[in-house]
Amino acid sequence: MRNHFRTRTLSKIVTENAPLPASALVESESQARAEPRKKIHLASPIIDAEMKAAALAALENEMMVMGESVFKFEEEFAKYCGTKYAVSTASGTAALSITFQALNIGHGNEVITTPFSFIATANSIVHAGADPIFADVEDSGMNLSPRKTRAKIGSKTRALTPVHLYGHPSRIDEFQDIAAESGLSLIEDACQAHGAEFKGRKIGSVGDAGCFSFYPAKNMTVGGDGGIITTNNEEMADAARSIRDCGRDKNSKYYHGRIGFTSRLNTVNAAIGRIQLKRLDAWNEARRRISEQYRKELENVRDIILPPLEARFEKAVYHLFVIRTKFRDQVKNRLADNGIETGIHYPRPIHLQAPYRQKYGYAEGAFPLSESLSNEVLSLPMYPTLAEKEVVRVCEALKKSLVA
Repeated sequence: MRNHFRTRTLSKIVTENAPLPASALVESESQARAEPRKKIHLASPIIDAEMKAAALAALENEMMVMGESVFKFEEEFAKYCGTKYAVSTASGTAALSITFQALNIGHGNEVITTPFSFIATANSIVHAGADPIFADVEDSGMNLSPRKTRAKIGSKTRALTPVHLYGHPSRIDEFQDIAAESGLSLIEDACQAHGAEFKGRKIGSVGDAGCFSFYPAKNMTVGGDGGIITTNNEEMADAARSIRDCGRDKNSKYYHGRIGFTSRLNTVNAAIGRIQLKRLDAWNEARRRISEQYRKELENVRDIILPPLEARFEKAVYHLFVIRTKFRDQVKNRLADNGIETGIHYPRPIHLQAPYRQKYGYAEGAFPLSESLSNEVLSLPMYPTLAEKEVVRVCEALKKSLVA
């Protein structure tokens, strides 16, 4: 189930830690009849005055669909990621599905991915007409295992789709080697990893294509749903542009060479995205600082496992700060009692979701590490304007919640 996040509306640009405006007030278990405390949200998307002005200008001066802001946003996002092309879409799911179709991956083909992700990762493969084949996560970590992926390659395999989960880069160099050795396409699910880096390269620029989501809780948004594909493959980019625009031929309105979709990014959303992109690096640095504070506060706490540490050649962007604990439900409920919102990403791995049980016959025990994660992960509040004192409050409440 999706969370519905309260949007912050700011009168000025905020990229550093700053106090949240007054919101819902709560009383903690130990604070009855005391001064109420402000609720700490799981995420807090930012829409500031410049973004509002850009949206209004686009609405008043550009075509509502495929206006100038769309093409400028695509150019700027491609440059940011270090790719030649970027093709915007209506969602991250659409970005993935259109990428598969642009690479002629469909009926009779298989794509290997992880069962521990948001369901859209696998749904996009099914939407393209192919079959998702799952491999379990790393023995110590949360991302897809290259070794386990290699073991799943078969005669129908056409592509690998690792997910850079929670903003942590997957071992994309190993996947690149596997793809090259096996003659497979490599599509990065970068929907949670805007700005993350691996060995000096931006995530989304390593594989044949990278796919991003701009859902409001992500590291950057477009003021609603949206997505984008990054690639250096001109032929694939042209195909993706056609598929997202009803299958139209290039520079034609009523001649169609493909069966496409209506999956374009609205001009007003692109205008907001252009401003958000300018803020992204500063916001990501704030997330990294917050993650360091969480680690410092929680490093010696029993009964929790912190997110994997980055290797020296990685740069994570902490879309989410996810801990593991066998007391997950207890911790979540007690934090809620203290006005602290948390999330579970994700409480059921994809292979155990009803459509995948029914279509592919999956059952418990198929991917034990992913299933273990689904019972233990808990996402703590994470957004660029989360104040240091709020992180301390979260950590103190978390420690107390582990006491029987």
